[in-house]
Amino acid sequence: SEELRNDKEVAMEAVKQDARAIQYASQQLQADKSVFVETVKQCGLALQFANEVLRNDRCIVLEAVKQAGLALKHASEELRNDKEVAMEAVKQDARAIQYASQQLQADKSVFVETVKQCGLALQFANEVLRNDRCIVLEAVKQAGLALKHASEELRND
Repeated sequence: SEELRNDKEVAMEAVKQDARAIQYASQQLQADKSVFVETVKQCGLALQFANEVLRNDRCIVLEAVKQAGLALKHASEELRNDKEVAMEAVKQDARAIQYASQQLQADKSVFVETVKQCGLALQFANEVLRNDRCIVLEAVKQAGLALKHASEELRND
């Protein structure tokens, strides 16, 4: 019923069981920051159900990416360009780098940390970084197959 969909206690219990339940709560509760924080703590990918205001809320997005790095995909453009948010996402799942802003994807310090976490993330690097000896070395130390994604010049080195 509409009354139950608008009941905060019911919504909180529902998202504790399954974060996807947030999509069935009332619009008012879907926009409630306290409800959404609990939701993304349960399942970071539930950020996809957030409105634009919540996708731009640093606290909510940080909670989401700490739980599921790939939630970065659903963050606002501004927060995908936030180095701390992107690093938290990458720490949880190195593949999240593909959802960071182009600027952060080109940031050597960010990418070094990314490939230390998962060498195969080198596949998400731009040409300049794929040709960076330091980054490629870190990537192959973590995963030998990362060499596949290095520049031709470094593969022949």
